[in-house]
Amino acid sequence: MDVEIATSLETVAPGDWNRLVPDGDPFLRHEFLAAAERHGCAAAETGWAPHHLLLREAGQLIGAMPLYLRSDSWGEFVFDWSWAQAWQRLGLPYYPKLTCAVPFTPATGTRLLVHPQADRQAVRDALLSAAVAEARRLGVSSLHLLFAAEDELKLAREHGLLLRQDTQFHWEHAGEPDFEGYLARFSSAKRKKIRRERRRVSEQGIRHVVRHGGDMSDALWEVAWGFSARTFLRRGRPPYLSLDFFRDIGRRMGEQVVVILAEVHDTPIAGAMFFRSADTLYGRYWGALDDFHSLHFETCYYQGIEYCLAEGLRRFEPGTQGEHKVARGFLPVATGSAHWIADTRLRAAVADYLQQERRHVQHYMDEVEAHSPYRRGTAPSP
Repeated sequence: MDVEIATSLETVAPGDWNRLVPDGDPFLRHEFLAAAERHGCAAAETGWAPHHLLLREAGQLIGAMPLYLRSDSWGEFVFDWSWAQAWQRLGLPYYPKLTCAVPFTPATGTRLLVHPQADRQAVRDALLSAAVAEARRLGVSSLHLLFAAEDELKLAREHGLLLRQDTQFHWEHAGEPDFEGYLARFSSAKRKKIRRERRRVSEQGIRHVVRHGGDMSDALWEVAWGFSARTFLRRGRPPYLSLDFFRDIGRRMGEQVVVILAEVHDTPIAGAMFFRSADTLYGRYWGALDDFHSLHFETCYYQGIEYCLAEGLRRFEPGTQGEHKVARGFLPVATGSAHWIADTRLRAAVADYLQQERRHVQHYMDEVEAHSPYRRGTAPSP
């Protein structure tokens, strides 16, 4: 097996890369990652310098990791700012670090990409070993696998990486035929609250339209992207992903891009952008022209659930954080990352911190679970 580093995904044939991507994951597709580079979203200037790890055998691409040299931690959603401060107090640089992730995307998925006809175990072992070796060669502070699949986390631990646990709130399809069937599993009080929220949206004369990427014109993309840009700017940051990026992926992978627009008299007033795989809907960005009562819940959550029910999708991941999601049927699910630390002193300190943090996260998940809106015996299995 020959190890290569690609500083641009444009140098890798799209077909070769996509053959390694499992289950139609939209974020790992060559189209998504290359567009982020092509339009300057994932670049050295934004702190995401591409440094992809490729594994070839007899010239054929049999394994890969989407790797980036990071000069900060923005857009990772696995927060390590306190680690950077600890390094700084010791007079050591935390950045650059090496991160295996999808830029600006807190969605769990495969991080060790393997050709379906290759020896899966051998290739994954080789990828992890090569990644650690590359981190050593570069002299970076650390290597991070973010939002990795559970079996990859176990393998990473065998390779000496430290595991970190966090949580998100996900919706699981439990076999209900429609939204009313979904609400039937709720306690009476919670069910009435959701119906009241949906009624308030309808009473404002708002209706929703679902479009896929291929149905979006350049002008409509400007409207939808503009909504999400307003949300970012209110938080004091520019959008992670540009308008040109969304126009590009709308053309290249439109069947996996979903836009839900809220309209009044056929004029869009708000919108949410999603991605989908064969079985999962991923909520990403949202925004509105003004504050409309309950519109965020309807556009981002209830419309997403209705889309999953109509399309037969089994899971809905609406993004990070947000305890308000629990009352609307999204329950806590563990997410994980793995971390290699170069400095042995700091590795020991991080290991101790992660052990304490894991206990806290598990306690938090148990506490949140106790506030489930579902009637006893009707909650979906995680």
